[in-house]
Amino acid sequence: MNHSLADKIDALLPQTQCTRCGYEDCQAYARAVAVGECDINRCPPGGVSTIERLADFLGRSPLPLDSNCGREERRRVAVVDEAWCIGCRLCIDACPVDAIVGAPKRMHTVIETECTGCELCLPPCPVDCIRMLPVRSGPRSANDWLEVRAPKARRRYEFRKRRLADEAQRRASRAHRATAPSLSERKAEIDAAVARVRNRRALDWRRRSG
Repeated sequence: MNHSLADKIDALLPQTQCTRCGYEDCQAYARAVAVGECDINRCPPGGVSTIERLADFLGRSPLPLDSNCGREERRRVAVVDEAWCIGCRLCIDACPVDAIVGAPKRMHTVIETECTGCELCLPPCPVDCIRMLPVRSGPRSANDWLEVRAPKARRRYEFRKRRLADEAQRRASRAHRATAPSLSERKAEIDAAVARVRNRRALDWRRRSG
């Protein structure tokens, strides 16, 4: 696969990371387009603007948006109903760009200027306290979003992936330290086992001698 081509295609996508295209993120969709695995019309958040950009870049004819992936809409952002939020953090875990903040068992809130409108926070909310509402400020159309916010959204997504990878590595390291004995502990275990064997041998020798 031509990684350079995939990167250039990725740069033309809205970076909402919504997965509606059927891939785990915009980068995965870009790789699929680059190798001809799928077409250029599977991005509802990007809509017609993105399809036209991809078609122009790849020298293809524009296509209608694939209705199986959703429909193009005016930009919306997630808003948490403070009265119902139970602070479960499930929406925080689902947000691909860390646009939701809050402590466990405390009310969460969405940073409107960073929300990509991906809607991934909706399914995991156990009390249905998140709603998608029209944006009140910033880019309102897909084309404006592509011009103004997509690069920043990509950086926030990449930062989150690195953060999660680092956290996973630290958890694995802590788990290893918790379960794997240290060298001194291991030596003590071996010394104790050797002492037990010597005691058994001494008892056997005394029995045979007596």
